[in-house]
Amino acid sequence: MSEPIKDFTTVVPFWEPRVTPVVLQQATDEQLEAMKVTVSDTKIGNYTLVLALDPETLQQRTPLFNGIMYHHGGLSRAETEFGAVAASVVNECIYCAAVHANRYNQLTKDEVVMDRIFADREDADIDDRQKAMLNFATKLSQSPSEADKADVERMVENGLGMDEIFDLTTVSVNICLGQPADARTGRAPSSGVGSPILWFFSAFTQAMKDSVRELAPSARTWP
Repeated sequence: MSEPIKDFTTVVPFWEPRVTPVVLQQATDEQLEAMKVTVSDTKIGNYTLVLALDPETLQQRTPLFNGIMYHHGGLSRAETEFGAVAASVVNECIYCAAVHANRYNQLTKDEVVMDRIFADREDADIDDRQKAMLNFATKLSQSPSEADKADVERMVENGLGMDEIFDLTTVSVNICLGQPADARTGRAPSSGVGSPILWFFSAFTQAMKDSVRELAPSARTWP
C-alpha cells in the first residue's frame, strides 16, 4: 500500500474510500436515479458510488454542487476553481485542492499561481485581484465572522462585481460544507439531511447577499 500524500499537489492523487461503495450492478432504483447526475458530469466512479449510499442527499447535493461550480455569469470558471482551492487549503483537503488546482491550471495554462498558493498560502506572490479573493475565501473558510467590510471593498477595488463576490462566497461555503464529511467518512452526511442542508445554504447565501450589498453599496449590482 502506498503512503498517504501529506503535501498539497496539483497532480490529482488516487482516492480510496474508507467505506465500501455501492456495487453498481446491485444498486437500488433510488440509488440509480440519484446517480443519473454526477459531480462535474463525469462518469460514475467510486466517489459517486460512495455518495450513493445516501441517495436522498446525493440527489440534492450533486445539482447544488454543479450549479455553483459550473453556472454561467459571475466568476469565470478559472476563478471559481481558484475559490475552491482557497477553501480546500484551509480545510487541509489535499485531494480536493489537487482536483480544483489541476482544473485551474488546465483552464489558465498557468501552474505558477497554484504552486505559490500551496507554498505560501495567504502570503503567496500573486496579483492584487487574486490576493483579495484568496484573503476573503480564506477568512470565510476559517471563521466567517472574520470577513468584513474592508475585505469586500478590497475586492471591489480590484474589479470584482457583486455577482462575482457572491459566487466566491457560495463556492467557499459549498466546499466547506462538503469536505469535512467526505474527509472523515468518505461519504455524504447521513440520510435525511439533504433538505436541511439546502435550506441552510439558501438562507445563508441570501444573508450573505444582503450583507455584501450593505458592505459595498458602490459595487456593481446583482444580476
